[in-house]
Amino acid sequence: MSVSTRLADRREVSAGTRAYSIGFEDGRFYANGWHITGEMGGVWTPPMKMVDGVWFGLDDQWVGPATTFTSGWGYSRYDLPDTAGLEVARTDFVPDGVRGALFGLTVTNPGAARIAKLSVDAHSELMGQYPWGFTGVMPNASDNLPDTGAYDGKNLVFTDDGALPGAPVHHYAAVVGTAATPTTGQVGSQFYGAQPGHRCTGTEPGAPADPKPSACDDGPFGKGTGGRLTYKLDLPAGGSQTIWLAVAGSDQGLTSARGELAKALADPGAALAAKKASREALSSMTQLSLPGDPLVQDAVQWGKQNIADLTQTATDLQIRWTNQGKQFPAPSGTVAKATWIGAGFPDYPWIFGTDAEYTAFASVSVGQFEAIKDHLRALRDVSDILNNRSGVVTHEVVSDGSIWFGQDSRSTNPDGSTAYNFNTDETVKFPSTVALLWRWTGDDRFRDEMYDFSVRNLRYVTRSLDVDGDGWPEGLGNVERTGMGTEKLDNTVYYIRGLYDLADMAKARHDGATFAWANNLARQIRDRFDGTWWYAAASQYADSLMDPGDVQSFQKHWIGQTPMEAELQVNGRTVPGLAPFAHGSTALAGREDPCYSGTAPLSTGLFHTGCGGGANGLGEKVIFGLTTSIQSIGEGNYGRLGAGQQQRYTHALADPMFAEPATGGTPDEQPGAMPEIFPSPDQGANIDRCWTCRSMFMQAWGNYGTAWAVVHQWLGIQPDLGNGQLVVVPQVPAGQPSASGRHIRLGGGFADVAASVVGSRYTTSVAVDRAVGADKVWIGHTVPRGSTVTRVVLDGRVLTDWTSRTTNRGLEVTVPTKAGAHTLVVTAS
Repeated sequence: MSVSTRLADRREVSAGTRAYSIGFEDGRFYANGWHITGEMGGVWTPPMKMVDGVWFGLDDQWVGPATTFTSGWGYSRYDLPDTAGLEVARTDFVPDGVRGALFGLTVTNPGAARIAKLSVDAHSELMGQYPWGFTGVMPNASDNLPDTGAYDGKNLVFTDDGALPGAPVHHYAAVVGTAATPTTGQVGSQFYGAQPGHRCTGTEPGAPADPKPSACDDGPFGKGTGGRLTYKLDLPAGGSQTIWLAVAGSDQGLTSARGELAKALADPGAALAAKKASREALSSMTQLSLPGDPLVQDAVQWGKQNIADLTQTATDLQIRWTNQGKQFPAPSGTVAKATWIGAGFPDYPWIFGTDAEYTAFASVSVGQFEAIKDHLRALRDVSDILNNRSGVVTHEVVSDGSIWFGQDSRSTNPDGSTAYNFNTDETVKFPSTVALLWRWTGDDRFRDEMYDFSVRNLRYVTRSLDVDGDGWPEGLGNVERTGMGTEKLDNTVYYIRGLYDLADMAKARHDGATFAWANNLARQIRDRFDGTWWYAAASQYADSLMDPGDVQSFQKHWIGQTPMEAELQVNGRTVPGLAPFAHGSTALAGREDPCYSGTAPLSTGLFHTGCGGGANGLGEKVIFGLTTSIQSIGEGNYGRLGAGQQQRYTHALADPMFAEPATGGTPDEQPGAMPEIFPSPDQGANIDRCWTCRSMFMQAWGNYGTAWAVVHQWLGIQPDLGNGQLVVVPQVPAGQPSASGRHIRLGGGFADVAASVVGSRYTTSVAVDRAVGADKVWIGHTVPRGSTVTRVVLDGRVLTDWTSRTTNRGLEVTVPTKAGAHTLVVTAS
């Protein structure tokens, strides 16, 4: 997809598994990001940055800015203006498994044969993803060491050897070059191509209060250097030539960096073809056809690429507890290798607990099993080192192993309350994420690998985070705001779900003691949930409870939707939503009100905090992809799929990826990328915001609200392959004639599902590979609550016996069958 407006205000990424490049869509590299002020862009190979950017010139004229930017699957392309009488285009991509990025400049000579001079500038910035530039962080980003540059006769070579205060010695290196030998090479700090090299600090005389990124070429912590390479291009008449420039590096020294450069330049054309093919392969899974909603169909298709772009790997993570940047001790241990799905670009590219636990639902929906499995392994490995195997899941892990928040430790606040250094929600959600992967893959080995940690997760919560013994866990949840009670709604909801999921895995493993404990405790807490948490005064659920006495606190935070969003697995049956139908439907309808949700022309998604809510009584009318996803999935669990219900929120999620009204009908930033925060009453579009005050232009977890909604709710795919079972019970949204999905990955195979509604006839067709591993298959359809089923036909045979049950979704009608191709027609009145 392409865009041609305000390119200097739009960020983009080209990413591989070992490196990524973040620039702007005019083809240049301005300062952006806030974790390390202005330094979160450029070319990175986790855990280190290599360069701020690269720039090209022809015959002493700088190329660009671009006139059109194209976001491709696995690559970025720039249409550039003619330069020195030559036609120019650029393609960026990052080969998977290589610690380097490739920039391909294609030069076409429309005239007579000629010799042209190609100039390449690169500006280095060798620094880690941590430390950050916040006040009180030790060491601080301001302690960044200066880079050293050299020209070795073929490449620009940048090194940074030494140690930050209190940190171990590092050996960072980056090498920039092409397969050709330059005619000249030079080094110096002035090389920023067409950009003047202006450094923004926020304090320089005459500086605007909130400059756009394009006003800033560097931030206050930059201590890089630069260089220029020049080449002679022999251009035949009417001919084209593509010059591939590589930026490669390593945190293991110069020899390793040179090896990465050699890998990157070995065969760039073949590497680009392989990259495109790998992304096409990801695209081929979960091929949707949604004739009544092509916007959501496109959102899921591009969401696959977002998840893949954010999938990264690093090695030798030194696990150290920095206590929110207040210390930098010796590491407690090492994780040799970690693969994860990053939370977002540019400021959250590393490992998170809660982000992954939501992203997992999107990942399984589109068949990307391996990355999310590895992410859970990384969380377990890091958490066990950091927290001495207590079972607490860490919150945030930078790719060098530094941990800002997420240790099993506590202190006392000035008011006497407990200050936690971890979030309870991440620990109670972990077993459910393992169970989710187990059900979709049927991988008993993965379940068994993660089982001990999952048991320790919930045993810890029960033993250490329920001091008053009322069943409601204490500690921080996903809403990181003050003024809440010690017992949070989302922690409670996910604790109940986690206990049921742990019980399910325990039963399959014949661990009777764990099954009995988890199942009984889940049932007891669930039975008391609605009576304790339903806040009748607002017809919503309380956000938290104040102790003593479980006094309800209602601040209108988005977590009020989690009782409808969370799905339980009880006695082998899927239960969509913890809240009873009456309360769940009422609460969902209430959140559609302008107090809680935005209105056009801004995003119609869900606010972080409704009007008049929050500790200060003002509310936070900021719309996040996650908050909107929670509302979307809640609506789907209660059969509310229409235009003013779930579709309102799926479209709010999809609009910023393609053509949102707030940006004049163009994407928020990168075409096809779902951002972290959408245009909101309290926060405008990213492209209108300053260089350090933007949200992520690509974030993973929002894809939960689109991919899971379609695959799990509309198509009704409910795998339980760990127990050898598959249920397919679709629910087509009102006003849409049909919904279908081909090549949906399940277990070791694939399934196709098609569902349609014509009048009172509900049709479901499936084709399930035997390789899926489902010994038992149920095919069905969800019809409106209160319907009477008058006829059920399976594969042309009228049935006299079928199963029906009323859930929060509606009346689910199912019949047993086996793997293979089948068609069911349900007639209901």
